[in-house]
Formats: sequence, C-alpha cells, structure tokens
Amino acid sequence: DHAGPMAAPPAGAPSASPLPGTAAHLAASCSDLQALRHAMERFEGLPLKQAASSTVFGDGNPEAAVMCIGEAPGQEEDRRGLPFVGPSGRLLDRMLASIGLDRTTCYISNVVPWRPPANRKPTPDEVAVCMPFLTRHIELVDPQVLILLGGAAAAAVLAKADGINRLRGRWFEFNSPGLPRPVPALATFHPAYLLRTPEAKRDAWRDLLMIKRRMDAARH
Repeated sequence: DHAGPMAAPPAGAPSASPLPGTAAHLAASCSDLQALRHAMERFEGLPLKQAASSTVFGDGNPEAAVMCIGEAPGQEEDRRGLPFVGPSGRLLDRMLASIGLDRTTCYISNVVPWRPPANRKPTPDEVAVCMPFLTRHIELVDPQVLILLGGAAAAAVLAKADGINRLRGRWFEFNSPGLPRPVPALATFHPAYLLRTPEAKRDAWRDLLMIKRRMDAARH
C-alpha cells in the first residue's frame, strides 16, 4: 500500500551518497550513541531545532532488549532534555511496569528529538529529515523489540500511512542494512492519547500483553 510522504526507500536499495551536513551523512558516520548525540546537537538542517531548548536524545538503558519510540518532546521534555518525563511519561512508566519493565530494562527515544512549537505535531517533512538519525539510533541500540507509541511513530518507523487503530496490536518488522536481523515492532497508543481517551486503555493493555508474551517466549 502507498506509504505517503514518510516512506523510506526499501532497506538495501541503492541510493546516492548523502550530501555533507545532511542528517543521513552525519548519522552514517556515527559508530556509537555518544557520536550520534553529538551529531544531532551539531545538526543545522532543521528550523525546528532552533526553536527548541534542547536535543532530547534518549533515556534508559541502551543495552536493553526493548526500545520505545514516541513522536516528539513536549514542554517538560524540552526543558529537562529527557523523553517522556511529563504526564505522558508517568503513564508510560506505569504501562511498562505492568509488564515488568522500567527505565533500567528498556530504552526510550522519539522520532523527532526537538520540541515542535506550541506542541504541534511534527510535519511529514520534519519527520523525513529526522529519520536517518532515528534509523541509526535503532541500529546502535540494536533492540530485540520495538514499541512504537502512537500513530506518528508507527507511520514513520513502519513507513505506512495507516492510522494507529489499523496498525496497533499487530507485529511488523523493522529492517535496516545496519541491523544484524529484522527487529519485531509493535505499535500501540501514545500515552498522551490514553490520558485523553481512557477507554482505549483496554486495547493498550492487550498490546502490552502481546509484547510480554513475545519477551517471555524469547527467554525460553
């Protein structure tokens, strides 16, 4: 199906060498997370970054088997420089705790590391600019499972135009040439949506149980 403006070329597809200074060029040169953080902090290719107070890179354990990816930082995240530290973050912590995870046993990041003004949604172009950084981030963490929080994260990572109601509760695979194998990925509702729409928590719980079953099976 048509993936829309956020679609990435198929993994392994031939492409021209990225231009110096672009996210793709900077990301490709990074061999560890510290280098990637510095590259993102130096990046000047997105006006969104100039309005943000900080580059919100990641939080948690980069050696963990589970990586959670949200959409973009909010006001509190921008102020503190960490992802998911406001009300959404507190709910995310409770969601993770319900399946035996916390920030020592998972790693958390966002598709876009800079807060959009007035907490608006990132545009498709802004997401596309940031995707090389996110792809390299996933490659360097090399998780066993990806949890995609919300429709924007799911659409960006899976390169699918379907909304979250069609994408959630199903296993997909994230492929990239820099990964040793495809990574299973499951989308669920963003915690901010669950705060506004408590009736969706039942479906989110089903999604979390799917993740727990996958993790339990991997241990045996």
